[in-house]
Amino acid sequence: MTMQTLSENSSAAAIARFLKERGIKRVYALCGGHIMPMWMQLDKVGIRIIDVRDERAAVYMAHAEAQLSGGLGVAMVTAGPGMTNGMTGIANAHTARAPVLILSGVPPRAQENRGALQDMRHTDLVRPITRYAMTVRQPELVLQELDEAVSRALGHGGEPGPVYLDFPVDTQRSEIPTALMLAEHFAPKSRPRSTPEPLVVKKAVELLWSAKRPLFISGRGAMKAGNSLIKLLSHLNAAYLDTVESKGLVPESHPSVIAAMRGSVMGQADLVITVGRKLDFQLAYGSPAVFGEARFLRIADCTAEIRDNRRGDVEVLCDVGLALEAILAEAGNREPSTDNDWINGLREKHCERSEKLYQNMQEAPPGSDGLMHPNKLLAAMRDAIPENAVIVADGGDFLSFARVGLPAKTYLDPGSLGCIGIGTPFGIAASLNKPDKMVVVATGDGSFGFNAMEIDTAVRHQAPVLIVVANNGSWAIEVRDQKETHGKVTGTHLRFSDYAAMAKAFGMHAERVENSDDLPAAIERAMTNRPALLDVLVTPEAVSADGKSGLAWVPDLQPIAAWNDAEAKWRRKK
Repeated sequence: MTMQTLSENSSAAAIARFLKERGIKRVYALCGGHIMPMWMQLDKVGIRIIDVRDERAAVYMAHAEAQLSGGLGVAMVTAGPGMTNGMTGIANAHTARAPVLILSGVPPRAQENRGALQDMRHTDLVRPITRYAMTVRQPELVLQELDEAVSRALGHGGEPGPVYLDFPVDTQRSEIPTALMLAEHFAPKSRPRSTPEPLVVKKAVELLWSAKRPLFISGRGAMKAGNSLIKLLSHLNAAYLDTVESKGLVPESHPSVIAAMRGSVMGQADLVITVGRKLDFQLAYGSPAVFGEARFLRIADCTAEIRDNRRGDVEVLCDVGLALEAILAEAGNREPSTDNDWINGLREKHCERSEKLYQNMQEAPPGSDGLMHPNKLLAAMRDAIPENAVIVADGGDFLSFARVGLPAKTYLDPGSLGCIGIGTPFGIAASLNKPDKMVVVATGDGSFGFNAMEIDTAVRHQAPVLIVVANNGSWAIEVRDQKETHGKVTGTHLRFSDYAAMAKAFGMHAERVENSDDLPAAIERAMTNRPALLDVLVTPEAVSADGKSGLAWVPDLQPIAAWNDAEAKWRRKK
């Protein structure tokens, strides 16, 4: 076997140059022969390869990179099982609208469909969960297809999300004619910003300024429109919920934030404004059983967030930031009709509940087993972690505690797919993407297990992440459901495994904490010696809000028991 030397016009070299000129600094990947030409060319042009221990983690990391940078994340996986391993990550990016480019390889064209090693039609598998999926067999089409795929990923003309390209190995080695190395394909492209229709803006203003109890709910589609949203909220003195998707977009200090009153406000609002947000299970599908007679104003830059489940009285389909600015301009100095007593009362109760929650977290008693309550752990973390920290919350039961107990200006979690296991990979990518900020992963022990081996990746690449494992030795939300619904617990207990010992074996600073009095010092040491892991024993007896809600039971009509009962009652009336 001779040493392979590829020319600067090879497809692999062109792919590397393309990514470099598009501003890609890191590619998350796991090596394999079918992608080795691209792999070596990435290294040659100075793109850092973050090599992982499982392809699923590579896609998760690219997802986090995209979400935090506001640009493109790139993952590279090898053929066959390499690609299928990555599919859960692709599905999560699909649900989350994360612009991720997944690159892979297939056998040489002469061996295609002949039973070659790892010969699969990958595109048939990933097409339903990508915005674009293509096998690029001809070198002449490599740059054209890359340009198209990245434009699709970034939502140029449609909904952003993951895209997939693979290349036969011989195509990667083959040369692209110099005449086809067009600068137009390499040049970065900005996302087109569509403007709202003036008549639709006028109708939106009439709805907003005549509403007495307006409620704004934002999602991922609003993430680049934070300043405009804050101005509109202030102008209207409206209520605001973020339902986690856009947590941190509007600061907790803003008088519109009433997250602790979510259950009440959803039934009180007379106008619900979704801003880049689907009316999915987290919002009761917008059902009148929960939202009553409220009217809807839908604002989004893609149809998936405009007309799912409930149509709006007015629907504004365009760039979200431009829509909000146009609404403000059209309204001018017009006085809103908002009931100030209503919003001020909600805000007051929100602040009271938030303060009470913090006090209760600090004073949370241990279980009968002597182990600390998860809220005790979260209170200690809250006291120690800087306000500008990036928080990654992961888990089933523990996520329910963490998403409420840990304030965050920048926040990531498993999303509406419920893709637990993202914690450590998201945290690694976040710490590489935001090296100037503390990155903290708050994860349950069950969810940590999915990608626990990635602590090796964190150590090898010196990703300065702090991982805090709330170790309750169980799949707690399922244990409770089995006890209450089925009268028997089976297959849902874990061990109180020593995850600190595991982390130490990989060279990571790690400690096991069993006493809450030891938490402050342990957290301080961990923050000073990142990457680090704290394995904190917590009681499995603590019951989360999700555990009480019936979420694990999976009711027939709605995701939680109270909404399900309300939906059944409402349908009987009809």
